[in-house]
Amino acid sequence: MSNETFKNRAKIFGLNLTDNMINQFEVYFEELISYNKKVNLTSITKKEDVYVKHFLDSIVVANNLSKNAKICDVGAGAGFPSLPLKIVRPDLQLVMLDSSNKRITFLNSLINKLNLDNTSAIHSRAEDFAKTHKKHFEYVVARAVAGLNTLTELCLPFVKVGGSFIAYKGSQAKTELETSKTAIKILGGQVNKVNQFTLPETDIQRSIIIINKVSNTPAKYPRGQNKPKLQPL
Repeated sequence: MSNETFKNRAKIFGLNLTDNMINQFEVYFEELISYNKKVNLTSITKKEDVYVKHFLDSIVVANNLSKNAKICDVGAGAGFPSLPLKIVRPDLQLVMLDSSNKRITFLNSLINKLNLDNTSAIHSRAEDFAKTHKKHFEYVVARAVAGLNTLTELCLPFVKVGGSFIAYKGSQAKTELETSKTAIKILGGQVNKVNQFTLPETDIQRSIIIINKVSNTPAKYPRGQNKPKLQPL
């Protein structure tokens, strides 16, 4: 994919990418493909696919985030969606969580190569990190990690009242929402909106679920011992 094509597709979502941002995405792609030979980060390796299915998909909510906001990516993996968001919104203060030390090593290397400030990658499970960081972030994002009922328990406790949990989902978003109503209510959330769209030049259906934090999450959540996944609310 050419830089101009990527810029034009980003404009569809109201984003004007600078030359520096384009260069950072180039470095990101090269590092992703290189590291992917050692550690399984993604099955998507063709350049055009990475740019559309990872980079473009990640940045679609960039204009919805408030200035200088603190944002946490739960289950960051190879850095999607948060690192592309940080590239196009350098003002964001970013924390990425992942339970795999190998992925965290990749993310820390990438942070240095991209020369990003106010950005950290932390090796931790969400349940453990929540012990010291509840109500700490304006936004929490998650992409391709788990079902929405599980994700809601792992993510909403981190969000300040008045902030939002943003879940990146596919075409089954409304079905997942139906099975997550109880969890969202118990954990202090309220569905704000579901934005559905097709990735440009593809037939890939995507959904962005925005859940506002309207009241404090009860202290016992998130539960430990993998209960959010094994016994979802």
